Amino acid sequence: MGQEGNLRAVRLEQVADRVFAYIQPDGGWCVNNAGLVVADGQAMLVDTAATEDRARQLRKTVRSVAPAAPALIVNTHSHGDHTFGNFVFPEAAVIGHEQARDEMLTARLHLTGLWPDVDWGDVRLVPPRIVFPDRLTLHVGEQRVELLHLGPAHTCGDVVVWLPDSRVLFTGDIVMTGVTPFVPMGSVSGCLAALDALRALEPRVIVPGHGPVGGPELLDDTADYLRLLRSLAAEGTAAGQHPLAIAASAGLGRFGDWLDSERLVPNLHRACAEALGAEPGSPLDMNALFADMVAFHGKLPACHA
Repeated sequence: MGQEGNLRAVRLEQVADRVFAYIQPDGGWCVNNAGLVVADGQAMLVDTAATEDRARQLRKTVRSVAPAAPALIVNTHSHGDHTFGNFVFPEAAVIGHEQARDEMLTARLHLTGLWPDVDWGDVRLVPPRIVFPDRLTLHVGEQRVELLHLGPAHTCGDVVVWLPDSRVLFTGDIVMTGVTPFVPMGSVSGCLAALDALRALEPRVIVPGHGPVGGPELLDDTADYLRLLRSLAAEGTAAGQHPLAIAASAGLGRFGDWLDSERLVPNLHRACAEALGAEPGSPLDMNALFADMVAFHGKLPACHA
């Protein structure tokens, strides 16, 4: 599905009273979800979008149900598909984890160079200006919103957005639905620990970073993939294999049908590093990992942003 078809398929899904998931199919590279909380004349957005066109469509959709433009944006992590659209909401104060701000200022618009054929538009970097280390509580009208830092997981600066009254959880990219996880910038063990922490919240509805809305089963699906990844890495490193060689002979079972399965290669780089004693979140050469993934895939992965 190309960009035009993707944009037509975007939908706003109400998941609780005045709580919405903004779903962008097909959920692949740079095609993320966002969230919206509306209460007592106020609005808060969870993440934005990758391109200017997508962000402007998000703004238009938000304004169709919100009495005013969002005064707050929470970025669940630093990646451009969740943050590049911040600039389309100049009224909003952007909130994120302190490491997410640092990551954004280091990477800047690097993501646009990975897929130069995407029409990114005139995206401009707007990093969080309100940051926190561990947790922060917000109030959107009478709606209590808890921001929890978990990680390193998907990245080192992941934040989940938890609405305890409605038991709705926005996970960012710690959880995706039918889409392969991506942990080379974070940690396999850290992501498994984060999933345990999320399970303890007992969420009713989970809005993942990519893919359809689900329930607690999404936590188990993600954990099952990560445990397989950890097992492959343990066996491969014991045999002295490079992650590319491990990937070439790996059997993914049901996970082979998940979108963007080529992420196996950078994921194995992280899993193998941890198997050999690397600290969670320790820096890896992302350009080299991306090159290995392209070599394994045989071409640049498709990005329909």
